[in-house]
Amino acid sequence: MNFTGKTVGYAVTGSHCTLEEIMPQVKRFVDAGARVIPIASQAVMTTDTRFGASDHWQKQLKEITGNDIISTIVDAEPLGPSKLLDVMVIAPCTGNTTSKLANAMTESPVLMAAKAQMRNQRPLVLAISTNDGLGLNAANIAKLLVAKNIYFVPFGQDNPKQKPNSLVARMDLVPEACYAALEGRQLQPVLIERFQY
Repeated sequence: MNFTGKTVGYAVTGSHCTLEEIMPQVKRFVDAGARVIPIASQAVMTTDTRFGASDHWQKQLKEITGNDIISTIVDAEPLGPSKLLDVMVIAPCTGNTTSKLANAMTESPVLMAAKAQMRNQRPLVLAISTNDGLGLNAANIAKLLVAKNIYFVPFGQDNPKQKPNSLVARMDLVPEACYAALEGRQLQPVLIERFQY
């Protein structure tokens, strides 16, 4: 994969347990020649968890990309008129973000950036990570699966015995899914097996 000359918007939301998994994917874009613009939700910018401090994740994003993080709605809004992003990915994309995106709610920098991307009819790629993907959020995922210019990183149940409604994307396929989206196609298969018995 070659992303030379492409600008990738890499948005991160508050599925804190997957942040360590996605950092190598951010680096893969940079290594493939992309200019990466990091975008983060308020949860990522302000919340320390058992998976790491907010400052730790912010520092990694800045160091890997060499760019400041877009962390406010005001800073995200110009992405629309500027048409800066060739492709945007939200990875991880929480159930909260999924539901708001599916219902046209724009109350975070990540959602504002996503709205800008859709306004420009450019690809938006979602790497879901939600405990209720087969629960109440199933309807929102279904709405987004059929939406124009929205693509998914292949996903599946991550722990069907203890969390039967939980769905998580294969984060290691984020760059591949974005590359396919730039070509106007959905990386297949969309539904995959993520767990082991």
